[in-house]
Amino acid sequence: MTRTYKVLLTGCGGISHTWLTAVKKLPFVEMAAFVDLNESAARARAAEFGWHSALISTDLSSALDAVKPDVVFDCTIPAAHHTVTLAALAHGCHVLGEKPLADSLAHAQEMIAAAQNAGKTYAVIQNRRYDANIRRVRRFIESGAIGEVTTVCSDFFIGAHFGGFRDRMRHVLLLDMAIHTFDAARLISGADPVSVFCREWNPTGSWYDHDASAAALFQMSGGIVYNYRGSWCAEGLNTSWNADWRIIGTKGSLRWDGETGFQAQSVSKAGGFFSEWQNLELPPYDSPEKTGGHAGQIADFFACLESGTAPETVCSDNIHSLEMVFGAIQSAETGQPVTI
Repeated sequence: MTRTYKVLLTGCGGISHTWLTAVKKLPFVEMAAFVDLNESAARARAAEFGWHSALISTDLSSALDAVKPDVVFDCTIPAAHHTVTLAALAHGCHVLGEKPLADSLAHAQEMIAAAQNAGKTYAVIQNRRYDANIRRVRRFIESGAIGEVTTVCSDFFIGAHFGGFRDRMRHVLLLDMAIHTFDAARLISGADPVSVFCREWNPTGSWYDHDASAAALFQMSGGIVYNYRGSWCAEGLNTSWNADWRIIGTKGSLRWDGETGFQAQSVSKAGGFFSEWQNLELPPYDSPEKTGGHAGQIADFFACLESGTAPETVCSDNIHSLEMVFGAIQSAETGQPVTI
């Protein structure tokens, strides 16, 4: 990096700890301000990470005026992303925000237009893209080892007892978590959504107020079909937080457990009732590019600011992942397929 970037963090709840842990590895980031409606939360977070001279505030606008940051980190709840992002862009700041991009497609479109009009970069954290394992999957698919991808399936089953706002949240699985899996499906398949049919429900015994389980069938570009199954209240046999995946191609299939477990087979001889298959090894992903989780993505964001290039999760692209979320929600609410 050729310079130090002055950063304001707004939203000092639990996820901000993950961000700041990553930031401690980035010497070119100066945390200039901590903003939260709860002043003690902002003060505690700043003290925890040693930013003792940073401004502490409960008011975003006045803090933006006071410190004039280069970048705003938005770690607020989804309903606040629209207000925070527009305020930051209006003050001439770049923005890196928590997922999901916005709490509605209308707000997302307004935020994208504001970033373009301001000439600033607004990108969304999709930290699961910055994992060597998913990059290994994507590179293997790009090699053509299993042919052209036709079908992608993912299972996400975790019994998560958060407490707090998520327990009261409508569409908690689709809006709060499925964005990660949907975005990963876009990366893995190299495709964007075309339509979706979705069903939501809240199983007996759920500790959530609203539907916490869902199944969705997406038609993706290029004729690819993506099948999602998930639940926030599935006790026992939990999958990885990255979901469990099966990718089917014209010449073979790949299974990935979301962590370091990979199985792949391709056809070695066609014909007969069953083809003959051969086991395939996935080459390691030995590049540092697009890895490192939060730290990797945050560093990549600043590298893009330096080079004038667009981050992979820039808002104008990430909205396609959000379209999958709100398409699924609309389908679940209406009981009908939805064109995206």
